[in-house]
Amino acid sequence: MLKEEYLTVGSVATSKLVEKKSVFYGFAVPVEDELQVEEQLRQFRKKYYDARHVCYAYCLNGETAIEKSSDNGEPSGTAGRPMLGVLQSHCLTQVLLVAVRYFGGIKLGTSGLIAAYREVAELTLANAEIVTRKYMEHYSFTFGYDAMNVVMTAVKAKDVQVVSSSFDLTCRLTVTGVPSEVARLKVLLEGKIENV
Repeated sequence: MLKEEYLTVGSVATSKLVEKKSVFYGFAVPVEDELQVEEQLRQFRKKYYDARHVCYAYCLNGETAIEKSSDNGEPSGTAGRPMLGVLQSHCLTQVLLVAVRYFGGIKLGTSGLIAAYREVAELTLANAEIVTRKYMEHYSFTFGYDAMNVVMTAVKAKDVQVVSSSFDLTCRLTVTGVPSEVARLKVLLEGKIENV
């Protein structure tokens, strides 16, 4: 069962870390899905085209949990995984963490890289506003005009909002609400509607 609430960042947060002449810029970005993640990464790569590495980690929860990371050319497991660990330790989701590294000429070694990427992630999240949000589920269904009163009474009785509606030959509603309220609405309307 999907949880009702989650922790995320309220807006973009940034940080900067200098480690042995290498400069790390950290960014925490709120995201909703993998399409937004890909768009954000495309923008970071374009803006920081001259950086040696643009590493990232993200956590998304929805129907299924998605957790991914990339070392972007750094030794395996030295950048993305430590950043993902920071997201997990803070119990954050719907967040993309990006670390841009400009190489300063001194190699940091495996343990130094892990520590630097973990530190820039921690600094970035320390600068972020952490907020609680609610998961919202969309539910679309159709029904006949004869069920209009029953449906509208049930929709008003539950903590859901009508997102869209159309009233042609048949009626169609799309509602949104927290998963438990949408589930209760489905039970109330069972046998009176058709799922879309």
